[in-house]
Amino acid sequence: MIYPWHLYLMAFMYVFGGLMHFIKPKAYMRIMPRYLPNHKALVFWSGVAEIALGIGLCFSFTKNIAIWGIVAMLGIFLIVHFYMLSGEKASAGIPKWVLILRIPLQFGLMYWAYWYLPF
Repeated sequence: MIYPWHLYLMAFMYVFGGLMHFIKPKAYMRIMPRYLPNHKALVFWSGVAEIALGIGLCFSFTKNIAIWGIVAMLGIFLIVHFYMLSGEKASAGIPKWVLILRIPLQFGLMYWAYWYLPF
């Protein structure tokens, strides 16, 4: 099935983002909340999830599952976004205004994925 180009753009974004977990894992390790266990495994599996969900968007039999997975994943990732607002070290040097803008952006990304569900 052929989907609109912007769905493929979304798929590419998640696959690229997931690959970055393996290319630059230290960047992701640095922003993991201290209270979460086994940061290395969480970075690994979140990268796998992003890649799998991005690929899943491209096939009619997995698209809707991938969309719900993306919405759930982005919701879970909010933990990291709020943690990064908790202090200077947690922010990884990113300006506070950027960190604040990322929160509504996260909800925008959730809506973007949700928009492709058939109703």
